[in-house]
Amino acid sequence: MTDAAKKPNGLQKVLQPSADLAGVVGSAPLSRGDVVSKMWAYIKSNNLQNPANKREIIADAKLRPIFGGKDKVDMFEMNKHLANHLK
Repeated sequence: MTDAAKKPNGLQKVLQPSADLAGVVGSAPLSRGDVVSKMWAYIKSNNLQNPANKREIIADAKLRPIFGGKDKVDMFEMNKHLANHLK
């Protein structure tokens, strides 16, 4: 096995969520893929998708700080905001 095969890719690398993000996904280190999965589980369980535009996520009190104070973001923009909350 080569070094490249052993090294995790960007979605597999384990990162520490910020305090704001930990309120949604938990405080344990997670991969980006796991963070996105947990975010979608939270969004769906709290009915935070805009029914008129499923790509749009409506921020509640827990998501607003993650989304930079915005009331809504699209699903692609969400990933950019999540990057700011993972170290």
